[in-house]
Amino acid sequence: MDFFRKLFGGSQPAQGEAGDRAGLYFYVRPAGCQEVVRVRIDRNNDISLGDDGGYFAFKTVRGSSYKCTRSAELRLYFDAQRRLQNAEVVGGDLVTQKDYEAWLASEQQT
Repeated sequence: MDFFRKLFGGSQPAQGEAGDRAGLYFYVRPAGCQEVVRVRIDRNNDISLGDDGGYFAFKTVRGSSYKCTRSAELRLYFDAQRRLQNAEVVGGDLVTQKDYEAWLASEQQT
């Protein structure tokens, strides 16, 4: 779990905007792209019960511009209490919120 704390900062996974208690936010950079995509997972609606009693969520992530036409898949695994246990990206990288903010700043300059 220390990996997730370092990745999202603080002692808890990244939370949404004020008042968004159900949202978990992840930041994904599809392979071969500069764009970083912010992905919101709703703990109440986006996760499914697995055969092992835990939960999971898979999201296909794709950039919004013509510069990034590749997609990645965000795979999240939760325990029976819906606490995040593992996060992985197939076809890209899981990056930090700071990476996302830096990408936004670079886009605003161009």
